[in-house]
Amino acid sequence: MAKKQQKEWVKRLKNRYRMVIMNEDTFEEKASFNLRPLNVFVAGGLGIILLITLTTFIIAFTPLREYIPGYADVQSRRQVVRLVQEADSLERSLNARDLYLSNLRMIINGKLPQDSIVEQPENAERYDTIKELARSVQDSLLRLDIESQDPFSLSASDDASLGNSIRSFLFFAPVKGTVTNRFDAVKKHYGIDVTAAINEPIKATLDGTVILANFTAETGWVIGIQHSNNLFSFYKHNSALLKKSGQFVKAGDAIAVIGNSGEMSSGPHLHFELWFNGSALDPAKYIAF
Repeated sequence: MAKKQQKEWVKRLKNRYRMVIMNEDTFEEKASFNLRPLNVFVAGGLGIILLITLTTFIIAFTPLREYIPGYADVQSRRQVVRLVQEADSLERSLNARDLYLSNLRMIINGKLPQDSIVEQPENAERYDTIKELARSVQDSLLRLDIESQDPFSLSASDDASLGNSIRSFLFFAPVKGTVTNRFDAVKKHYGIDVTAAINEPIKATLDGTVILANFTAETGWVIGIQHSNNLFSFYKHNSALLKKSGQFVKAGDAIAVIGNSGEMSSGPHLHFELWFNGSALDPAKYIAF
């Protein structure tokens, strides 16, 4: 019996009905629609779902949500947070001013300020009772040895070990060519000049970070690289720079193009300088050009 009623109910949902729109005065048929209860139910359900979706979108993504209880404006929240922070800062400033005035009043009255009173614990050590230890002969000799050393040396090793440490680096030749002007500290020529073919790339001699990459009137396009162990290398009179300040380069990376820029240049060449701990070195002692 239940199955029969269920079949009849499903059959009713699939029955066709005709809805006619007529003129009441003339009984003229204006429009007609063929409908089924199942189609009406499906269309009504979809309409309800669409309405719910549209309402949710309006509430979530439009300013209309501000009129719904429980939703607050984001700008208002930011203003509240800013006001709370300002109020906290004002409160701290007032407390500091009150403490300052209170201490000033106590000083005028001949009393100690509040923040200067420090209670000494009972079991605190008395450092004034510690006796100075007598220096031994070995300690005195060690002090004299340390004080006699060069106070301006930035390295714990001597010159021989310093040279050996620099030679331990595997320098990459910035450019292959002919050395036309060598290192001469007396003439203040703190590098060597190397001529090469036009548009020859200049390469980094060691891994490092570019700390200088600009143009000067005297030396033209200049690029400087800081390496490890306080080593610096400078490449001058370039026609173009391929790296910018702050970039990290590897040994052998192209960093510039050989050129003839700057007032002190008399032809296409590279002026290469190598510095260690603020002192200029002769690059020809460590690099084969």
